[in-house]
Amino acid sequence: MRIIKKFKIKDHHRLKEQLIRWSQQYDEVLWLDSNSYSQEYSSFESLLAVDAFTSIKTDELNAFNDLKEYQSVTRDWIFGYLTYDLKNDLENLYSDNNDNLSFPDLYFFQPKKIIILKNDEIEFHYLNMVDDELEPDFISIKEEFIPKKRDLDHEPVRIKLRIHKDEYYAKVNRMLAHIQRGDIYEANFCQEFYAEHTLIDPLETYLKLNELSMAPFATFFRIGEKYLLSASPERYLRKEGVKVISQPIKGTAKRSKNNEEDELLKTTLKADEKERSENIMIVDLVRNDLSKCAVKGSVTVEELCEIYTFKQVHQMISTVVAEVENTTAPVNILRESFPMGSMTGAPKIAAMKIIEELEETKRGLYSGAVGYFTPDGDFDFNVIIRSILYDKAQQYVSFSVGSAITSKSIPEREYEECLIKAKAMREVLEGN
Repeated sequence: MRIIKKFKIKDHHRLKEQLIRWSQQYDEVLWLDSNSYSQEYSSFESLLAVDAFTSIKTDELNAFNDLKEYQSVTRDWIFGYLTYDLKNDLENLYSDNNDNLSFPDLYFFQPKKIIILKNDEIEFHYLNMVDDELEPDFISIKEEFIPKKRDLDHEPVRIKLRIHKDEYYAKVNRMLAHIQRGDIYEANFCQEFYAEHTLIDPLETYLKLNELSMAPFATFFRIGEKYLLSASPERYLRKEGVKVISQPIKGTAKRSKNNEEDELLKTTLKADEKERSENIMIVDLVRNDLSKCAVKGSVTVEELCEIYTFKQVHQMISTVVAEVENTTAPVNILRESFPMGSMTGAPKIAAMKIIEELEETKRGLYSGAVGYFTPDGDFDFNVIIRSILYDKAQQYVSFSVGSAITSKSIPEREYEECLIKAKAMREVLEGN
């Protein structure tokens, strides 16, 4: 079905940018980049999928069953996303908040062309119908022009807040009241930053965002005139054979240019009782989710509250693994744990109801997941955070950030954490 060819390469950093620039001729593009970040569970440096041969686009109703059928019938690489609002396909929930982006609730495509970078090698996986284009494409990619200076070809974007500071404090206090009553233990509360009547260059914006963040799950995604520009540091769920891996993030600290101060910030985060309790609560939730489809007794915590350092922030990350039967349908594993615990709360359903009540914006693609299935039924999906969403037709730009609210939360500190997470996106869009 696919012809596979491999070539040795010398300068993979240059080739990465040439690849993504070359891809802009297509309406369907998914670029995944690990940014050479050292991680145990990784299959490639970068991957590009372009030009849909088949695809599935649907709303929330029966979405997981539709995806399961598409994945099982296609039995090939498929790439795409799950929006947060697929929660409504799983539970008696709804999404009535403001939505100016209108991404389809679920979208996956089977690309004609897949190109994978692995250190000193480039792999082409082309469907037979386009295999005659493989070597000409490689020549075109190597000839792709890279500007010497990266300029954002747009005016500084005027960012607005969907929820202003005092209203944010009031909503967090309402969330705390739910916690004090025992309705929930924790919930992830998010707010939107947006700009209307705005034109940006999606590729240059992504490249600048990636340059600032260098995240291990960076993504450039395009379907038509809708774009996801992501600098996500978080893996949602990965399947390798019968092993399933989840790596939830809870706990954030800013970086400092002073090495001693930066190390202190890192050490302080590691010891922070509130941040650790947030992380441990979500680890328990993930363990519970994975146990629904895992072999009995196989769910274990490989890492608990470890500190990982990125260009913009320090993060507290845990790694939870489980084993599944080789007969378990891949989509069923996603279904049992979606949406991810780090973006919902505990108990999950109660938290999602309160989130819908207090947030002002339909989350859509934000806090959903983007990734791929392999022909063997393995998969890898990130968590869509630290991401800019753009609808070119509507000239609408949006990014959202959130934090976990627990009984120990202080509204002012939660607001400050949101601003830390928003820093890179604001810097790119506002031109600061």
